[in-house]
Amino acid sequence: MVAHKRTTSDARMSARATVAVILAGGRGSRMGGTVPKMLLDLGGRPLLAHAIERLRLQAEAIAISTNEPALYRDFDLPCVEDADAGFPGPLAGLDAAGRHFTAALGHRFDLVCVAGDTPFLPHDLVARLACAPGKGRVAVASSGGRLHPTIALWPCESLDDLPLDPLLPNRSRSLAAVMDREGRRVAPFELPTEGSLVDPFFNINTPEDLATARTVVKSAG
Repeated sequence: MVAHKRTTSDARMSARATVAVILAGGRGSRMGGTVPKMLLDLGGRPLLAHAIERLRLQAEAIAISTNEPALYRDFDLPCVEDADAGFPGPLAGLDAAGRHFTAALGHRFDLVCVAGDTPFLPHDLVARLACAPGKGRVAVASSGGRLHPTIALWPCESLDDLPLDPLLPNRSRSLAAVMDREGRRVAPFELPTEGSLVDPFFNINTPEDLATARTVVKSAG
């Protein structure tokens, strides 16, 4: 497998690093079969490899959010596990990545979060998130008038007090709710208008979705 790996020393070269986490915690129960969803073949590579490749030149370091790190050993990237096994979901993965990069970098950073089952991420995703208009702290992607909370740029300052503590009355599993609290900016992305292209944030949840993605990859050559 071809994977991208930047070292901590590489990331320290920036005054404020841009790093990434790929959420790979979903079990993909709707896919059926015995192969984990992120390892399903898409164009001769595991599904997860496509998200890694799309982020390779956009982030100074990449981590994988998963509670099953053995599955992703061959990608040669750090795997971060949820601190609270009873709190599954993307918010817990975001928290784990924030703790990982805080320990690794020792300075301020911006964290781009993406879902591992979105193989067609834009090559200018991070730049456009960073330039999203408005004053909110978190920048979230949208396409076709629809927000994609798992595709967003989070400043590390917004990761310090995520509502994960079970004793908190506002404990939440919702990325969108936390974005509302922090204030969000929206980076709109256009939908394709011709050919066999799909939404840049098309995500694979069913065998039919995988078949569509395979058609797109095959058409792209």
